[in-house]
Formats: sequence, structure tokens, C-alpha cells
Amino acid sequence: MGETGGRDALGEKAREEFFSEAQELVDGLSRDLLALDEIVKKGGDSDPDIINDVFRAVHTLKGLSGLFGAAIMSGLSHELENLLDDLRLGRTELTPPVLDLLFQAVELYGRILASVKGDEPEPQDEVKALLVAIGQTTQSRQGGGVSLVAQYELDPGLLGVLTEYEEHRLRTNIQSGLSLYRIRVQFSLATIDSALDDLKAKARPHGEIITYLPTGGGGDIDSIELEILIASRADLGTLQGAINGPNVRIEEVSKRDPSTPRTSLPAPANYGDQEPLRIKDAPPVARVLPGAVAFTVGDDDEVEAVRTPPPPGGPPSAPPAASGGGNGGGGGRELSLRSVSQTVRVDIRKLDSLMTIVGELAILRSAILRVGERVRGRPDLRELGIELHRLHRTFDRHLTQMQNGILEVRMVPLGQIFDKLSRVVRQISREHDKQVNLVITGAETEIDKLIVEELSDPLMHMIRNAIDHAIEMREERLAVGKPAVGTIALNAFQKGNHVVLEVEDDGRGMDPEVLVRSAVRIGLVSPDEAKDLSPREILALVFMPGFTTKEEATQLSGRGVGMDIVKTNIGKLGGIVDISSEVGIGTKMTITLPITLAIISVLVVEISGRSFCLPLASVEEAIVLDEGLVRTFEGREVMTQRGATLPICRLAKFFGIDPVEHVHIDHTNPSRARSFVVISSVGNRRLGFVVDKLVGQQDIVIKALGKSLKMVRGFAGATELGDQRVGLVLDIAALIEEVLAGSEARFLMTAEGRN
Repeated sequence: MGETGGRDALGEKAREEFFSEAQELVDGLSRDLLALDEIVKKGGDSDPDIINDVFRAVHTLKGLSGLFGAAIMSGLSHELENLLDDLRLGRTELTPPVLDLLFQAVELYGRILASVKGDEPEPQDEVKALLVAIGQTTQSRQGGGVSLVAQYELDPGLLGVLTEYEEHRLRTNIQSGLSLYRIRVQFSLATIDSALDDLKAKARPHGEIITYLPTGGGGDIDSIELEILIASRADLGTLQGAINGPNVRIEEVSKRDPSTPRTSLPAPANYGDQEPLRIKDAPPVARVLPGAVAFTVGDDDEVEAVRTPPPPGGPPSAPPAASGGGNGGGGGRELSLRSVSQTVRVDIRKLDSLMTIVGELAILRSAILRVGERVRGRPDLRELGIELHRLHRTFDRHLTQMQNGILEVRMVPLGQIFDKLSRVVRQISREHDKQVNLVITGAETEIDKLIVEELSDPLMHMIRNAIDHAIEMREERLAVGKPAVGTIALNAFQKGNHVVLEVEDDGRGMDPEVLVRSAVRIGLVSPDEAKDLSPREILALVFMPGFTTKEEATQLSGRGVGMDIVKTNIGKLGGIVDISSEVGIGTKMTITLPITLAIISVLVVEISGRSFCLPLASVEEAIVLDEGLVRTFEGREVMTQRGATLPICRLAKFFGIDPVEHVHIDHTNPSRARSFVVISSVGNRRLGFVVDKLVGQQDIVIKALGKSLKMVRGFAGATELGDQRVGLVLDIAALIEEVLAGSEARFLMTAEGRN
């Protein structure tokens, strides 16, 4: 039983690794395709390096899917390899329709992964349709000859070992009018890796390296000579100035004159015998040195070991060992199995478990502090109390470091979802024949991984609505003097302990009259209520369930589902959404979110003898309530605070808690109990919460309320405060939203109805 359980655990771990690695590859594919799309839009030539990256990613996905039994992903990857191979070799041109096929494949990869995980059905019909489209594209391949290459004085031995891809790059560069240069350089075997990388870095700004091969001569037992073929627009002098060195010789490859005898350097002895290192269907990335063992994947996907022939005179000696020697005693350089990568993948659930433990330790820290204070209060145990207090401070310091370390690990850049949104914008704008640019700033802004995952759908809804409702058609934009191409700006930045995301478009804006008319038509508000709506309340109509300005539903929108879900999902994350819009100019939606939901600092307060927690990230300050400053304005209590009007909310009344006798007495007026106002803000909204007692600050881990209570609004969860006390954590964003948007009675009715 134990052995079976161990195998199951290993299988589940490998499965999770598969999903993690496959998702990384799909995300990388998306970024590469977006880069190619930008190049195609600007009318430039496709970047061969990016196409190679795409090919390698698809090839890796094919291998992964075959290993884990994802047959449909393996089949799709196989057909994509054929298409990408045609793109690499110039047989197929990279056009917008071809890019559309590649983007569809990326979208289907995500759905296939979800189906393998069991989250949704397998998209068999969509994959079959895409395979047919790919097949039709690959059938229209364009061939190409080597007549241009034959015009140059190139060594037959070198041409004989060029791969198909290298022939294609050579032919393409000649067609583009670039000159060919032959570089012969001698490297020390001990430093060949770094020296070759340095040479390639110097050559890259001036041209493209087509191939490099050992010449089989010119070196000794401690060195090797390579011949490098490079295509460049630079002249010989410029290239010699950029790639200089004592062992470097550069000469231009001249064109062959049919009327004169051919002259060239003799072909190296081992050109015709040496087989380059390659993985089946993959671009060459390295060459096998003579005498080395290469591992190659055959047609049957079996790994074979092939030893390349040594150069004349026997195999080269091993390079000298690095200073310091080795434990082998032979003076040879030891191989290392160390990984270059210093990163590991960690399941977010494991971090959640660690954070829960840290929360329990925080409770223990508070208990130790209370015990220490009691001990220090006894004269006979004073020394013990001082020692206990010293240990508590050390424990507190290390616990804080542990907490910050776990939080840092949980943080990921928002660019993870911004890349996906770029793909969504491209797809939707093409479907609706609208030209839209997505401008992204602040992609490096970091936020909790769990918040990032939950943020994807709300942002996608906003982008969809902006394209469908806000961005005008090309003719309409030109008619009002706007650029033909619409713009959606996605901006992110950190503001205190919050992250702010702005989604702004330069579309037609929201017309208040249209919003009110639509709300009345649907029945969300009565004509009489519509007359009393403020500009802010009119814009907030778009978040009401069932609201839409479209008379008929389309495939993209018009069903009244979308923005109310956005508000609900953002609220679950402890965030808030604000809208500002100007007719004819555009609309901006601002989302304000906490950086993390894992562990937070709170202000513990008491209301009618019961403990509640207010997240400190939303607390500005706490002051004593002066009832003389409180007045009623439009049915709502407000007070003056530093010359500004501040709405207040008496939480005991708001939650319907029966008042109890106050324990805090105002000594200047013993007949009156003392209350406090905790001033909180989210985004640009401020509200004062009236409480009975300020207990103090504490770090907590929020725990969910459970299925039966999760629909009760106004609470983010619960936490253990120590001494077997449980405190409810207030959802400040939701409370501010509800209090400022309407009456307290409506909030209570909503909570009761959902409960």
C-alpha cells in the first residue's frame, strides 16, 4: 500500500510539472507570436530567430504531450511543426492568415491543457478544423533553388554539410544583397565556449552567422580552428575592425567568374565526413567537435549515440584543468552536472500552507508577549520576564523575515496576464474589423499569484467591452478627427499597499443619457429614480446585473453579463472599481487591489463587545469621535475632518448589533461614552467607521467563512486572534462601495437575500 501510494504521489507530482512546464511554453509562444505580429504589421521581414524559438517550443510541447498521453496536443504540435518548418525554410510566407492559424493553435493549447486537467471538455472539433487549415497552407509550399549560392566561390565541402535551414538563410541573405565573408579563427579548447560566444556577440550587430565548422587543420592539440561563414552589409574594413584578434583572418567571398578558372581554399579534410549535431526537425544550434559523442533522435524517436570521426592525427587532448586542480588526479578538466538554472517551481498551495503556519506562529508570538508581560509584573520573576521579553523580540524579528520571504516568493509580475490580453485584443479586433493597439505600461508591477489568476477574467471582460462598445469603426473615427487605429491603454503601478490597474480607451465614451435610458428600458430603475441619479451613480449603472446598452445580443456582448461579474470578482479580491468617462474622448476604469491576500496587518477593534479586524492597508488614521462635529447631509451622517467632509458609518447600527454598555468613558464628560472613528480609504473613496474600542495592531492570516457564509457581503473572512477569540475581517472595499452607493437598509436586504 505504501509503495502504491508513493508511486501515485510521484505520478501526481510529474503531472503537475507537466502542466507547469507546458503552460510556460504556451505563454512563451504567445509572446513570440505577438512579436512576429508587430513585425508583420510594420511590413518588415520575419525574424528567423523568433520563428526558430516558436519551432523549438512546439517541438518541446510535442515531446511533453507524447510523454503524458495528451494525444490531441501531440497531433496538433506535429502539424504545426510542418508549417513552422516551411516558414523557417522560406517555403511559406509569414502572412496575417498564417499568423491567425498560429494564434488559434496557442488558444487551443490552453483549452487542451484545461481538458487534460479535467476543467473543460476536449476541443476535438476545433482542433480538427485547425488541422485542416494547416494542411491546406502547407500544401502550397514554395520551392527554391541554389543557383544564387552557386555564383559564389564557396567550398564544395562546406556546402555539402550545410543543413536545409542554413541553405535557406544563405540564399535569403544573398537575395537581400548582403556580402559573404569567410572568417577563420583559432580557439583554445579550454576557452572555446566563452571565446566563441564573444565572437558571435561582436559579429551579431554587423550580420548573420550562417554556419561554423572545424577546418580540421591550423590548430594543435590544445586548440582548434573554425571557419565561419557570415553575411553582412558592412564592408571588409568595418568587419575587420569589429572582429579583431591575433588569431582571426577575414576575407570576402568573391563571386565566381564563369570565364576564369575557379580558385578557392582547399576543402577541409573532414567536411564531407562530419555529421552536424541536430535534433530531428529542429534548427541546428551547435556542431559536434571531431571525436565527440553526439546523441541524435531518429525517425522512431529512439535516442542513438553517434561518434564523429576524429581529425587526422588522432583525437585532441583534453584541455588543461583549471587552477586549483581536481580530485581525479589526472589533470583533466572534470565534467559538472550542475544545473545552470537556480529556480524551482513551487505549487502555490504549498505556499498557502506555509503562510497558514506563519499565521499560527504570529498568534503564538502574541501569546508569548502576554505571558512575558505577566511575568515581568511579578517582582520575584522580573529577571525571567526580561529574558522572556528578549526571546520574544528575537522570535518576532525572525518571524517577520520569514513572513516577508514567503510573500516575496508569492509575488509575480502582472506581465503574465498582460501578454494574454494582447492576444485577446488582436483576436477580437480582427473579428470585428477594428484596428486596435494595446499599450501596456507597468507590466513589471508585482502582485500575489492568486490575485493574478483571479484577475484574468475581469480584465478580459473590460477589454472586450472596450472593443465592442467604446472603440468606433474606422470610418467613424476618421469622421471625428481621431486616428483610424483605436488605442486601449493598460497601466499598472503600486500605490502604498495597493496595486492600481487602469484600463483606458480613446473611444466614444459613455453617454449618461444613453445609460439612463437603457436602465429604464430594462427596468433596473424607474423613471422617477432616474431623475435623482448623480453623475457617479449613472456611470455605476453599468455594474448592475442585466445592464446593457445594446438592443440585441451579439456573440461578443449584449446579454447583460459581464461588468457586474467584473465588480463581483474584484470585490472578492478586496478591490474596488471606479469609472470616469467623457463623451467623445474615452473611458477609464480604475481597479484598486491589495498586493496580497495571504497575510495582512489589521487594526483590531470592538463593536458592542465583539471583535472585528480592519486591514491596515486601507486605514489612514483613527481619531476620537466628537459628536458635536457630526451632522446629517442628504440622509447620511457626515463629519468635518481637517476642513473636508467625511461620510461616517456606525458599524453597530449598520450590522444590526444590539448595543451594550460602553466601557470607555470620556473623563471630561463622564456621562458620555467615548467612541472612535477609523478613517479608511480605497482608491479615491474615504469613509469613517465608528467603533467602540481600539484593541491594537496584529498580523493575521485570513480564513474563508465557508460555503454557508461566503455569500454574506461585507466580510473578507475570519481569523484567530488568540485566547480562543475569533474576529471577523471586514471587507473595507465592499463596505465603502455599499455605504457610499446607497442606503444601509438596501445593503442589509442584499446580504439577507443572498444568504
